[in-house]
Amino acid sequence: MGSQAIRSFIGALRPGDRGVYVSTGGFTKEARYEAERANVPISLVDIDELASLIVDFYEEFDLDGKALMPLVRIYWPADL
Repeated sequence: MGSQAIRSFIGALRPGDRGVYVSTGGFTKEARYEAERANVPISLVDIDELASLIVDFYEEFDLDGKALMPLVRIYWPADL
């Protein structure tokens, strides 16, 4: 995701808002710079962070969220 998309997103936010921008394709250095210097707090979430957040907070999802994204925890022995 490039800086122009981030600037457009920031332009739609109002004072007091907080923004979360999710991109499965990642962010350019310029896009990260735009988010850092924004007047409102912006979090940029790439695909790796999104997957991590889903795994970390899946147990807190409501039933509808779990129905949309049914996950099963799999355990396997660690090499000792």
